[in-house]
Formats: sequence, C-alpha cells, structure tokens
Amino acid sequence: MSEITDAVAILKRGTEEILLEADLQERLEKGETLRVKLGFDPTAPDIHLGHTVVLNKLKQFQDLGHEVCFLIGDFTGMIGDPTGKNVTRKPLTQEDVLKNAESYADQVFKILDRERSKIYFNSEWMGKMDAAGLIRLAANSTVARMLERDDFDKRYKGGQPIAIHEFLYPLIQGHDSVEMKADVELGGTDQRFNLLVGRELQKQAGQRPQVVIMMPLLEGTDGVNKMSKSLGNYIGINEAPDEIFGKLMSISDELMWRYIDLLSFRSHEEITQWREDVKQGANPRDIKIAFAQEIVARFYNQEAANKAHENFVQRFQKGQLPDEIPEVTVNCADAKLMIGNVLQQAGLTNTTSDGRRMVKQGAVKIDGEKISDPTLMIERDSTHIYQVGKRRIAKVTLA
Repeated sequence: MSEITDAVAILKRGTEEILLEADLQERLEKGETLRVKLGFDPTAPDIHLGHTVVLNKLKQFQDLGHEVCFLIGDFTGMIGDPTGKNVTRKPLTQEDVLKNAESYADQVFKILDRERSKIYFNSEWMGKMDAAGLIRLAANSTVARMLERDDFDKRYKGGQPIAIHEFLYPLIQGHDSVEMKADVELGGTDQRFNLLVGRELQKQAGQRPQVVIMMPLLEGTDGVNKMSKSLGNYIGINEAPDEIFGKLMSISDELMWRYIDLLSFRSHEEITQWREDVKQGANPRDIKIAFAQEIVARFYNQEAANKAHENFVQRFQKGQLPDEIPEVTVNCADAKLMIGNVLQQAGLTNTTSDGRRMVKQGAVKIDGEKISDPTLMIERDSTHIYQVGKRRIAKVTLA
C-alpha cells in the first residue's frame, strides 16, 4: 500500500482537480495498467512551457508504468477549440494542421519516452465517420447542455455568434475518449466541460467513465495572460537554450514561484527551502538561475544550460550597460514607492501612467531583469539600475 500511497502523492502533486479521485485510487489499488490520454490540437507549430505542465503529468504516469496515449487532434484542429474564445475561430487548413502535427510529434518526445508512448491522430476515426455518424454523435447532447459552458453562455447572452460546428468540438473530444477507451484524461482547467463530456459519452457507450485530472494554466512571461504564442508571451521548448534561459530570467520574482511550482521537478522540500532562503535574505535571482538551468537542461543538456547561464551573464550583466550611468536620488516619504512613480521621478518616463504602461509592455528592467507588475512597490533605502527601453537608464536610489 505504501507504493500506492506514493504513486497517488506523485500524481496529485500540482493538480487543480481530480474527478473522481476515489476512482483513481481504486484503479491503482487493483494494480491496473491505465490508459492515460492527453490530446493537443496542432494549431501552432510549437509546444511551449504552458503545454508541458500537463505533459509532465503524463510523463509521471508513464514513469509509474501506465500506458501513455498522446492524441494529436488533426481533425479537431481544423474546427478550432472554442474554449475561452469570445469569437468563432477561423478553422485551419488541412495542410497547416498536418505541418504542425509533424512538429508536435517530434517535440513531445523531448518529454515522453518514445519507445513507450502511443501517438494517435483523431482523423483515424473521425475521417471515416460519415454524415449519419456525425448526426448520431450530435444527438448525444442538447443545446441547453452546450450553453452550460461558460464561454458559450457569455457569447450567447452577449449577442455574439456561435457557429454550429463549435458545438461539435466537445462531442468529438469526448468521442476520442470512447475510441481510445481512455481510463484517465488529462487537461487544463479550461477544458473541464470537454473532459466531462468524455465521461458522459463513455457511459453511453457502455464503458467505464474516465478519471479526469485537471492541471492549472500557466501564465505567460507577462504574468497576466495564459501562455500563448498568439500573445507573444510564450517560451517554446524548441527555442535555443539562450532564448529559454533569457526569457525565464526576465519573469518577475513573484511569477518565478508560480513557474517553479508548476514546472520544476525538484522536491517539495527543496522548493520550500528556497522560499525560506529568500525570506532570510537570499537573492531570488540566484534561485531563478538554478531554475532556468534546470529547464534548459531538461530540453537540451547540462552543458547547454551552463553555457546559456554564462552567455546570459556576459550579455546582460557585463555587456549591455553603458560605461557611465547617471545617478539619481528619488525622495521617498513612505516606506515604499510604486514603480511608476519611481520611473517618473527619476526622469525615465514623462508621467507615472507612462511608467506603468511601459512596465505592462515589458519595456522596463531592474538590474537587468524585466519586470511586468505595474503595481510593484520599491522599498526605500534601496539602489537599483533602472532601464526603460534601450536608451533610458539610471542608477536610482530611493532615500
């Protein structure tokens, strides 16, 4: 039983919700080899760190001896997942989908064991389904049920159009679970409705309904929006080591902990110790460096991680700053001063609102590290190098 307890603890780590956890526990106690499904639509050619939150969970199942089934939604990709969208997505062409799917298949094996993974394409069964079959599938749900989805409901009440084919998406994703006879399906919290449709369709097909495990959504480098290539706030696992390292170093100290909690393979005890070290005065930058090296090494190797760190130091800590930096003292009546006020009073922006806007745009660095929180408070009696854009720079002391 200790092995089962340990396995459950591993699988629960970092999850947002498990439906139903008792089912998962029971199947593990019976010693079943579970078929674990994770599906991605190849709507873009790159897998980014946001994707790896759930891919890492799939890898944990694989390491525990379960059967990993990675589904590439080449059929659903042509529909476009409506989750979280307030407008109908433009369907991709089959050529685009196939090109992206090929890239996905290569990238996923940076995380999963190629020899022990099964890759599926849902065109294998959906491409063979005729119009009558699609009508039978659509008959498994109602418009009222579809409007229980938060995004559909908001669009309907807001008078925004919902295309009929968008209602088919959750049904096709659920039908994938029927075809694959999934015991477990993984997904982000934004996939809750679709994942539960899979359980319903499996029941109707006489199958045991899958356990649903939902993982948190990872914010992008802006610290605000879900990581997305379309928003430009993503870190692709195929990017060069220097790019991955530099982007991770650019995230705020606060966001760093979110990334560590969702992406690091270090033990809970070690991460807890890191937090305690920072409370005791350790520089968060040193922890960020260790974390960035871990991620680069995961997708390349330790040598590449060490080199990326070395290049980062050369490029940002030694090579970017001019020889002469103006020194400015800003009077601070309170214990802290908001970043927008610091930038304005230091003469780096015209107004405080300009300062906040530049921070939101990712154009502000403190000691070479990009910040993204416009409400960041700077402590009095501190000295830092502030940079706005490429040309405005000053060594600012709050006194």
